[in-house]
Amino acid sequence: MKTNTIITIGRQYGSAGREIGYKIAEDFGIKLYDKEMLARAAKESGICEEIFESHDEKPTNSFLYSLVMDTYSMGYAGNTYTDMPINHKVFLAQFDAIKKIADEGPCILVGRCADYALEEYDNVVSVFIHADLNARIRRIARLYDLPDNKAKETIIKTDKKRASYYNYYTNKRWADAESYELCLSSSELGINGTAKAIEQYVLLKESIENSKI
Repeated sequence: MKTNTIITIGRQYGSAGREIGYKIAEDFGIKLYDKEMLARAAKESGICEEIFESHDEKPTNSFLYSLVMDTYSMGYAGNTYTDMPINHKVFLAQFDAIKKIADEGPCILVGRCADYALEEYDNVVSVFIHADLNARIRRIARLYDLPDNKAKETIIKTDKKRASYYNYYTNKRWADAESYELCLSSSELGINGTAKAIEQYVLLKESIENSKI
């Protein structure tokens, strides 16, 4: 299968969003970027990668957010990061990296507000993957050898951080159906079924777009 589409994946913690993304990437023969987005942003901005990891999908305060958005809207992009707070630099560098990756061709981008960074691109399908809480607890408990109560605690904390980050940096709401083009439950369809549903949606959308030409 071939695609010309960039797929962004938002995901609840424990919903297997990254694993589903890898399955789609393999089927389409395209690259998946997860932590690789941080490495790319670090390399191109000159900021150490550990700093990106320490700020990865973590909430910030509203004052910093307003500073970031004001500066971003005034066109401070590329490597013009002098005299900015470190959180600010990380935010801008990551958005720049996401756009550069997208400009290179079809790929899958996991998390990090990629759907918002690419909202002006025509060939993007934004997906959100969720799952039943009990299914997520079982998955995280198994993967990280945790008791159920610890797994649940980790899930709730991680989802809260992702939501805060997304809600601050975008004009949308994390996990709301209106924020994405496609929302699917991996606990209903399974990993392979969810991957297949996304692939079929992408191919159908491309077919419809091609018929208009």
